[in-house]
Amino acid sequence: MALSHEEQTRIDLAATFRIIAHLGMHEAVANHFSAAVSADGKQFLLNPKWKHFSRIRASDLLLLNADDPACADNPNVDATAWSIHGQIHRLLPQTRAVLHLHPVYTTAVACLATPHIPPIDQNTARYFNRVAVDELYGGMADTEAEGARLAGLLDGKSRLLMGNHGVMVTAPSMGEAFDDIWTLERSCQILVTAWSTGQPLRVLSDDVAEKTARGWEGIADFSRQHFEEMKQLMIEADASVLD
Repeated sequence: MALSHEEQTRIDLAATFRIIAHLGMHEAVANHFSAAVSADGKQFLLNPKWKHFSRIRASDLLLLNADDPACADNPNVDATAWSIHGQIHRLLPQTRAVLHLHPVYTTAVACLATPHIPPIDQNTARYFNRVAVDELYGGMADTEAEGARLAGLLDGKSRLLMGNHGVMVTAPSMGEAFDDIWTLERSCQILVTAWSTGQPLRVLSDDVAEKTARGWEGIADFSRQHFEEMKQLMIEADASVLD
């Protein structure tokens, strides 16, 4: 029997939490991922407040409506998650997956006086002229106005480098979102390592960087398959524990 759209989305979102925890990209019991399940994007799934990524099951995910302010009163809904994810799903209906993390290397780059990702290799070139930057961090994003401001910065872009904070990635599918945030963290690791040598960077030309970025945009199937492979690794890890 085929799974419904919501059931499959629950499985994929729960798997993403577990994969991110397996990779050590989570932050304690903070950070949030969401996924739209309705055609208009306003009904979405969100992780419950302060539950470790590695323990989140498909059935744990909260089904919320971005148009219903009463959702904010649910004790299992974190105020910052509702403020940010609720507004993104309300204002950007084309967004199907939203991942917000504080991974070490991407957050380090976000803490620079001028946060940026120069194209120095194939990974960093994926983000050439394709990342919005927020330099107005003002503390915990726990108001709808702040969520709307962040959504406005994402309009026309799918990634937001959040100054002094972390990163937000949006995508039309969970697989594309996962691969994007994974590659972004790998890019920043490469970049920070290169900077740490103290040697000048060999930055790609604009033409080559743009060509490379467009090449990435043409292989969304690569991103989706990366996600499927990571899900399979989690299944095999479970099986080995039971053996």
